[in-house]
Amino acid sequence: MNESLKRTPLYELHLKLGARMVPFGGWEMPVQYSGVIEEHRAVRQAAGLFDVSHMGEFEVRGPQALDLIQLISTNDAAKLAVGRVQYALMCYENGTVVDDILIYRLGEHRYWLVVNAGNTRKDWEWINAARERAGLTNLELIDRSDEIALLALQGPLAEEILQPLAPGAVLSQMAPFSLSTGVTVAGVQSLVISRTGYTGEDGFEIYVKAEDVAGLWEVLLEAGEEKGLLPCGLGARDTLRFEARLPLYGHEIGEQHNPLEAGLGFAVKLKKGVDFIGREALARLKEQGLTRKLVGIEMIDRGIPRQGYPVAVGGEVVGEVTTGSFSPTLEKNIALAYVPVAHSAVGTEVEVIIRGRALKARVVETPFYRSPHKR
Repeated sequence: MNESLKRTPLYELHLKLGARMVPFGGWEMPVQYSGVIEEHRAVRQAAGLFDVSHMGEFEVRGPQALDLIQLISTNDAAKLAVGRVQYALMCYENGTVVDDILIYRLGEHRYWLVVNAGNTRKDWEWINAARERAGLTNLELIDRSDEIALLALQGPLAEEILQPLAPGAVLSQMAPFSLSTGVTVAGVQSLVISRTGYTGEDGFEIYVKAEDVAGLWEVLLEAGEEKGLLPCGLGARDTLRFEARLPLYGHEIGEQHNPLEAGLGFAVKLKKGVDFIGREALARLKEQGLTRKLVGIEMIDRGIPRQGYPVAVGGEVVGEVTTGSFSPTLEKNIALAYVPVAHSAVGTEVEVIIRGRALKARVVETPFYRSPHKR
């Protein structure tokens, strides 16, 4: 394995559990332990525990903290109450995506930005450049990524597993996209606990100091063992988020895509009252109308679509798969793909070119999966 890859504080414990490690976003991460399908189904039916300590965390605090966030975010953070979390995107001037982020409001003038692991350095430089151009000096911007570790406990039994370990909190009162600070979990003082999820199921994100995460990981696995909790890798994380139509940077979003064609218009607030980077381009795109859209595709012929495979209509290539896989929940071969708006209606027949063969498929509704367990 490349020596330049970074490792989370749980690296040795992953090896101990027999994880298969792979490079991801500059990190050496577990892709699977017992197997992607088994881990995927554990999250859908019981619970899974993910090490996502590779994610980046930036703290923004001070009187102009909100001004900076409003400048870089497509969403309206002015509507974000203390104790709440908001999904947003950061865009370039042309409207394409720098990254998608979560904004945590921890206090009156204190926020966290949680960014994707592979984009941490790029995002840091981009946000600092935006701050400098805007002359926002009355705030602090701190990269806390190296000092913070993050565990994601996901699945319908997540609350049942976590609550006995956090007797000082009433987890049932935590709404989706809310957060709590200072909750003690199994004797470990957490920094933040949130309830957002990236799997299509209920679940919690537990942010702790890096030196505290190994003990907490082992306690959580032991506490959930009887309930079917499994350690889960990036493989299951990808198939879970994909079934729920949750985007992944470098696949559904990136420098070649804008949030509107990706179906993320709910997080783009063109009328929030303040300008943000990319607003003008996105307003123009909305006015002119989109030329392509991200759609769900289900294979009719046998074959598994993969990222980059061409999508054709009547033998003519019109689009491309962004994510494709066998769905462990639906037991079907499915994909997300960009296609022209004219071919985006549900029921439209298309072909996916797999190893030179045009295989029949159709456009279907998304998300492919909606949890019957979610709160």
